Amino acid sequence: MTVTDTQNPAQVISKALPYMLRYDDQVVVVKYGGHAMGDPELGKAFARDITLLRQSGVLPVVVHGGGPQIGSMLDRLGIKSEFKGGLRVTDKATVEVVEMVLAGAINKEIVQLINVEGGRAVGLCGKDGNLVTAEKLHRTHRDPNSSIEQILDLGFVGEPVEVKPKVLELVMKEELIPVVAPVAPGRDGETYNVNADTFAGAIAGALNAKRLLFLTDVPGVLDREGKLIKELTVSQAKALIEDGTISGGMIPKVETCIEALARGVEGVVILNGKVAHCVLLELFTEHGAGTLIRP
Repeated sequence: MTVTDTQNPAQVISKALPYMLRYDDQVVVVKYGGHAMGDPELGKAFARDITLLRQSGVLPVVVHGGGPQIGSMLDRLGIKSEFKGGLRVTDKATVEVVEMVLAGAINKEIVQLINVEGGRAVGLCGKDGNLVTAEKLHRTHRDPNSSIEQILDLGFVGEPVEVKPKVLELVMKEELIPVVAPVAPGRDGETYNVNADTFAGAIAGALNAKRLLFLTDVPGVLDREGKLIKELTVSQAKALIEDGTISGGMIPKVETCIEALARGVEGVVILNGKVAHCVLLELFTEHGAGTLIRP
């Protein structure tokens, strides 16, 4: 190796130091799911990033989804599933599969990925230590033909109403990495399937997280020319929704960011989980890797 070969990595590490100090002993919640979970090499890179965060003094908490895997398992079991208002209708049979896939197979797969890379991860869900309590989600939908407001019955789809982060705090105190599945109990004794983005936002708020990172399949929020917007305030984000710059599936994502900020999160980032080591690029470099939304 030449002197240049050794100096370049050293310079990269040196430049990262101020950002490592910024996040030392700070909670960073990472929502990992969707297309970001589909590639084995990206999964390995993600696990390495999370392990490195913990070794650097950051307190990472991983919240994961698993919609495609749930759909695949339902198909294998011959259970029909439908969507209303962008959310999966979850009947009794479906919620059992959701819990099995999310809190079982996917959760332990991510735990193992992190552990193989040298981390020490622990799998949890909303039921553990009464971490998250949910209630049935109530949604309405306007019929495009009649313009009549209709109530959507989504079955056992829930939303967080209470978060008790004690179990996460105890786990992190032991230098472990919590990996949390978005399945939660209700006060009615039922089990609820909770949207992973909403679940991550509720946990990040309860932990007063320094950052909440949403790993998606897009670079972040784009302007009308398709260029990445590096940073937005809440008021600017709302204005972009109003004028149509933020549209489609990005609207609920940004609204979830705004809700998380209202809960006490310092900053929320939407970034492309299909870029290797995007978590490190966002937290430990000057330019970041996505769109940062601040209060």
